[in-house]
Amino acid sequence: MPQDLSIIIPAKNEHAGLGVLLPALRKNHPAAEIIVVNDGSSDDTAKICVAHNVLLLTHPYSIGNGAAIKSGARAAKGKILVFMDADGQHHFEDIPKLLSKLEEGYDMVVGARHNNSQASLGRSYANKIYNWLASWMVGQKIYDLTSGFRAVHADKFRQFVYLLPNGFSYPTTITMSFFRAGYPVAYVPIFARRRDGKSHVRIVHDGIRFLLIIFKVGTLYAPLKFFFPISVGFFFIGLFYYLYTFIRYGHFTNMSALLFITSVLVFLIGLVSEQITALNYKDSEK
Repeated sequence: MPQDLSIIIPAKNEHAGLGVLLPALRKNHPAAEIIVVNDGSSDDTAKICVAHNVLLLTHPYSIGNGAAIKSGARAAKGKILVFMDADGQHHFEDIPKLLSKLEEGYDMVVGARHNNSQASLGRSYANKIYNWLASWMVGQKIYDLTSGFRAVHADKFRQFVYLLPNGFSYPTTITMSFFRAGYPVAYVPIFARRRDGKSHVRIVHDGIRFLLIIFKVGTLYAPLKFFFPISVGFFFIGLFYYLYTFIRYGHFTNMSALLFITSVLVFLIGLVSEQITALNYKDSEK
């Protein structure tokens, strides 16, 4: 497997972390292809990569973590892809764990972070919500929906490259895509260190983006399963409000009508989304 392995590392101003990670990877995986995607760095990230003789891909400006992942996946020659961060959070010693699990017949293996690995209490709770929602959607336990440390079969991964966003939510998209296509996914427990250097996550901007992950989870796997409960909720709110106003005032109100109409619209949105989702995955389901 080592000669068929490509390790892809997205990096933006991560020369400090790469200075430690790259020699360790080269020593422990000498036959592996190591790819660093320089996402518009303004520090010595490129020099560090040249010094350690790894394949360097460079974006002329910062496009995003997901864009770096896509660039690396397209250029990789290995049959197995391993994605990991350049900031020192992921242990290179955990790579064999992922590869060993992959050999058991899985198409993707994700490093599931321990609760104490989370950068903040708020992010820890947010990830628990994501994991719970995704687990409910797919009917299987998902231990870490947003982990960027994973090993995957290259041919399977490339089927969904066109769906991946350029930002930080690519792990959610690829995970739900694999479940939707029926590709087996496994989780291996890991402990992620605190990152070296300054985080590129902006609290307000990316906080809103992470909230949208909740909706992405629903629309990527089974939209109708996500929208139907919301539709039913609006319906019963409208029904209870109608009964209240009818008993108290003896007539049907505009608000009740609005709630019923909203219920129907949400259901139809879910129905249309279900058809669109099926079209997105038609190639992988052949």
